[in-house]
Amino acid sequence: MVDFDKDALVSTEWLADNLGAPDLRVVDASYYLPGEGLDPRREFEAQHIPGAVFFDIDDIKDPSSDLPHMVPPPHVFSSKVRKLGLGDGLRLVIYDQRGIWSAPRVWWTFRYFGHDEVAVLDGGLPKWLNEGRPVEEGEAHPEERHFTPRMNSFLLRDRGQILANLKSGGEQVLDARGRGRFEGSDPEPRQGLRSGHIPGSCNLPFVEVVEQSAQTLLDAAALKERFTAAGIDLNRPVVTTCGSGVTAAVLSLALHRLGHRDVAVYDGSWSEWGLEGDTPVETGPATVEQS
Repeated sequence: MVDFDKDALVSTEWLADNLGAPDLRVVDASYYLPGEGLDPRREFEAQHIPGAVFFDIDDIKDPSSDLPHMVPPPHVFSSKVRKLGLGDGLRLVIYDQRGIWSAPRVWWTFRYFGHDEVAVLDGGLPKWLNEGRPVEEGEAHPEERHFTPRMNSFLLRDRGQILANLKSGGEQVLDARGRGRFEGSDPEPRQGLRSGHIPGSCNLPFVEVVEQSAQTLLDAAALKERFTAAGIDLNRPVVTTCGSGVTAAVLSLALHRLGHRDVAVYDGSWSEWGLEGDTPVETGPATVEQS
């Protein structure tokens, strides 16, 4: 028996065995970076897990923000997801077309809006296809279902809270970007951003918590080793961040799998912090205190 709230992951075998369950819905949450030249919706319509609907991260967002795909107000989120047939009383399985990349962001978003019966498909669509499991094509036509948002503010941090944390040090900040971007030696993919990282933050590139050949999350022992090596005390609160709040959620998912519940995502991430302004920026490697 899979406990969605506790486990937060389901296997391709489990999903194949449970696809027809009346209380189960499957969601393709694929997203690609600007400049990659890929349209996730077009890829969804070419092939997707039977019965899946497409969750567009760049559409289900805060329409008043200039930052990319910020969490929307509750009325916007509930209106969008009810049209996808994703509502109260359902178990949701989220996957993406890369494996474990953008699906955790949507897992985290549903949890932020109070829907805890949500899990990520371990290995995503690549593992599903590699195992020869069925797919279908075309648009989805779901029946609407009511969604009641119950916002959990403990799961989200904003710019002001991160600034305040620079003084208090109450929460550890963990950056999921690659080391070159974190250290300031590689350019940012989005124009107009400074290079570097939030002062005092740690760095654990999200790819390092994923087994690359299978695109599955590492086991608990390996995850614990990765977080500890990055300088994270697993007994203290953590805020994850990245380029735009997507892959930060991969680290949040990994921490959740370890039983760590005091974890939030900095929604604006580097797309906000890296703008020209009064937010302080450091460059160079993180200072890791080894115990």
